[in-house]
Amino acid sequence: MTVIVRDARPEDLPRVVEVRRAVLPFLVETPESLHAQVRNAPAARRHRLLVAERDGEVVGASHAGIAHDSPEPGRAFASPMVHPAHRGRGAGGLLLRVAEDHLAAEGAAVLHAWVLDQPEHRAFAERRGYRRGRSSRFQRLDLAGADLPEPPEELPPGVALGTTADFAADPRPLFEADAEATADEPSDVPEEFDDYEEWLRHTWRNPLLDRALSTVAVVDGRVAAFTAAHTDGRGRYLSGMTGTLRAYRGRGLAKLVKADSLRRARAAGCTEAFTCNDDGNGPMLAVNSRFGYEPCGAEVRYGRALG
Repeated sequence: MTVIVRDARPEDLPRVVEVRRAVLPFLVETPESLHAQVRNAPAARRHRLLVAERDGEVVGASHAGIAHDSPEPGRAFASPMVHPAHRGRGAGGLLLRVAEDHLAAEGAAVLHAWVLDQPEHRAFAERRGYRRGRSSRFQRLDLAGADLPEPPEELPPGVALGTTADFAADPRPLFEADAEATADEPSDVPEEFDDYEEWLRHTWRNPLLDRALSTVAVVDGRVAAFTAAHTDGRGRYLSGMTGTLRAYRGRGLAKLVKADSLRRARAAGCTEAFTCNDDGNGPMLAVNSRFGYEPCGAEVRYGRALG
């Protein structure tokens, strides 16, 4: 019963999604979105989707790549996951070693990996020399029964609400807003991006992005806040990103766009909503708590030097 690790093939993707959902039940992902993620990865990311196979069955998987958008060079990431029914047989350790070897050969100096915040998963990382970093929490909202706030009778002066579909002809204002908001996200691996064409491939054309459910607040003609809605066709909704530009923070716009998006999602038939926030992101944690989101899981990012 030998375990081998190899690069994923297109026919593996449905099983890879099954494995990842078994580990993270709140995951909003499809084989199509996974294929797009692999296909559209920029060359600088040196991205590989690895699978662990035992007796012809895919039992684990891991993304592995360079964090090419980080202003701190040499950062890399991996995400080894093994189906719960196949743990304890070496698949996770082998996935991680192959990812480490690949990334070290590509010049990575530090590897970061998310680990479920549970004793056995933390121990897996710590036995291999990884040190604990920031943590984040997954949250779930029973969207079908949630007591969402009613739409305001009147929007604040100068504010207009629309969706990302309104920017189909020219999404660049959304790119600029996303870049600014992402740069301010608390993280062990900060991210800054300025490649519009790459953003179009990776974010704007993401198969999960539901433009009709993704709300945008415009203030005096300029994008001020937005929330990106991801859906998987199974009644599940994920907040891919909610951000407010620096000049407009403190006005309640994040709550405004998210409430609007959730109402749209429920009307479209979504029954569950998920989100994930760094534990240091107090403002968004507070917004989600007011909507009724409840914790449903947690992760810790571990890291160690390579070489």
